[in-house]
Amino acid sequence: MSDPRSILITGGAQRIGLHCAKRLVEEGHRVIISCRALDAQRDAALPDGVEILLADFSTVAGIQGLIDQLHERSVSLRAIIHNASTWMDDQQGHAAMQQMFMVHMQAPYMINSQCADLFPVDETGDIIHLSDDVTRKGSAKHVAYCATKTGLEGLSRSFAAQLAPRIKVNCISPALIMFNDTDDADYRAKALAKSAMGIEPGPEVVYQSISYLLDNPYITGSSLPLNGGRHLK
Repeated sequence: MSDPRSILITGGAQRIGLHCAKRLVEEGHRVIISCRALDAQRDAALPDGVEILLADFSTVAGIQGLIDQLHERSVSLRAIIHNASTWMDDQQGHAAMQQMFMVHMQAPYMINSQCADLFPVDETGDIIHLSDDVTRKGSAKHVAYCATKTGLEGLSRSFAAQLAPRIKVNCISPALIMFNDTDDADYRAKALAKSAMGIEPGPEVVYQSISYLLDNPYITGSSLPLNGGRHLK
């Protein structure tokens, strides 16, 4: 029997989010993605049947707009996957910290708080936050990014305690998953050398981790490492 509930993926129009949206559709799930903007190229890349909601997480009003759209549609949720992320350098100052706080912490906090009622009361649901392996030891060069991702993991544990047992809440903490086209050979070699596995795994490993968390009824409040053995180096 098909599941009438939907899976929401924030930031789902490109890269890892887009791959996971496609894979979930292939598995028969209803998928809603949010994105800040959608051009013709991104639109063409989306699989048939995916519902698209535009939302700008840089403001509280923008986050609230997504929440309101979900309630107006009376969406029944199977899962929320907080994939939306932004990376800014500390040299960009306090504005960078504020922007990353909005995307990595304010948006998940508001969405989780106000959308828990969209999960059916008689079925198990999931909330999954995509954090970052950098939170494991901190970062001298990217303090604001690391701090907001660490805060996201704290939110995840707190919501796990608040929403159990009806909704499981977990994190995935990936390191290098896929390079950007602009990454040069020297950067790629240095990045690969940081892990024991030494590979660029691609976004399927993130989907496999999501699938595991969705299927497992006995894990909540946890962070799943996905770092290729960086902690061994």
